[in-house]
Amino acid sequence: MPHFEGSDGTSLFYTDWGQGKPVVFVAGAWLSSSSWEFQMLPLSGAGLRCVAFDKRGHGRSDWVGHGFDYDTLADDLAALLERLDLREVTLVAHSMGGGEVIRYLTRHGYARVSRVVLMSVTAPLMAWAPDHQDGIDQDAFDALLAGRSKDRPQWMAQNAQAFFATHLGNTISTELMEWTVRRCLDCSAKAAIEVVRTGFTTDLREEAAALQVPALIIHGDADASAPIGLCGRRMAKLVPDNVYKEYPRAGHGLFMTHADDVNQDLLDFIGATSTLDGTNYSD
Repeated sequence: MPHFEGSDGTSLFYTDWGQGKPVVFVAGAWLSSSSWEFQMLPLSGAGLRCVAFDKRGHGRSDWVGHGFDYDTLADDLAALLERLDLREVTLVAHSMGGGEVIRYLTRHGYARVSRVVLMSVTAPLMAWAPDHQDGIDQDAFDALLAGRSKDRPQWMAQNAQAFFATHLGNTISTELMEWTVRRCLDCSAKAAIEVVRTGFTTDLREEAAALQVPALIIHGDADASAPIGLCGRRMAKLVPDNVYKEYPRAGHGLFMTHADDVNQDLLDFIGATSTLDGTNYSD
């Protein structure tokens, strides 16, 4: 299996499919590179080089107990781009992966990156602050974290439908929902706590406002994990050069429930000349 060394020597797993313009997928908390199959299969078939990796503490990467801050995670992403010598990259991030991408650009610059896609991201700031009073209270976050940590498998299973917003008519099979829960559990208990804490507490407002590449921002208006008023719509106001796409009735897992729409939006934004073959990879 292909691995690369992260910023501190941590062994990190990656997948690399196809040829053409490079697209690097950055998963959110708990999920690994396998969660991107509904993008990587069709887009690699459409003439793009699709790369994804397992965050430290996740999937097939080392389950280390440190380095879950955005600086280290961004340095891990930099190590992957350097290892494969990728240039003119499109970075596609989901959930807290958006913070990794934003911090990567802050720390490492724009030499390798042409554009970014920020999908259902938890940026710019989730937590309450004196100048951000509609943020989520720290006590409420701590209670949620404690409840989740008490019985992770049960919590994941009980919240899967909210992740996909099935109550609004979004269709996903029971088997795919269960598969996603298993993927979310395929990370260490330490990583499961620390990456969420990083995504909740880090203030990325200034960094988001300073982005210097075109951005595609995609967000579902029924996102229970990254509320659209706190995240997607705020990002659309902050990021200087962006195209904002709001998906009606879509939840946090829209890259599965709305895979066809997401993939077409990615192709259009990247400027790929090939088209999708019409296969619905999320059924």
